[in-house]
Amino acid sequence: MISPETAELRILDAAETLFYGRGIQAVGMDEIRSASGVSLKRLYQLFPSKGELVQAYLRRRDVRWRQKLAAYADSQATPEESVLAVFDWLHEWFGEPDFRGCAFSNSFGELGATSSAVAETARAHKEAFFRYLTELTAAAGKPASLGDHLALLAEGAITTAAITGSADPAHQAKAAARVLLEAV
Repeated sequence: MISPETAELRILDAAETLFYGRGIQAVGMDEIRSASGVSLKRLYQLFPSKGELVQAYLRRRDVRWRQKLAAYADSQATPEESVLAVFDWLHEWFGEPDFRGCAFSNSFGELGATSSAVAETARAHKEAFFRYLTELTAAAGKPASLGDHLALLAEGAITTAAITGSADPAHQAKAAARVLLEAV
């Protein structure tokens, strides 16, 4: 018998793969059970509803996504390089074989109108991302408003990359970010 912690990790791993890859509404709890190798009884003990599983998936993805981005960007030599590194990290992410755009935008598009929890989680993720870019621009001695502009460039690149299947939008957004950084 597997421990509750191991079962939870297996379930979340399966949920992330399936929800991100195919969409939340397209995936049933039985598929999560099959992919995780965890019994349906244990699955429902840990996540009494699909909505609770969706929330756990999104919360975990938020933390992991922002930690990976920050580890990459914060390792740069200067604050300005950290700002531009955000777009380099996005380029790497866009090039991953399973890249399907922003999980939070996707989830909001699927369920935001009917699930206030999903809508709030998506908003919180975007607010944290905008806040992070504002912190990076402030550290580079630039106006706080520039962080919002750069976040919008990044968001546009994420959406465009998902639709086109190309990582190039990250480089295009980085070029625009460099122009903005030099202009202020």
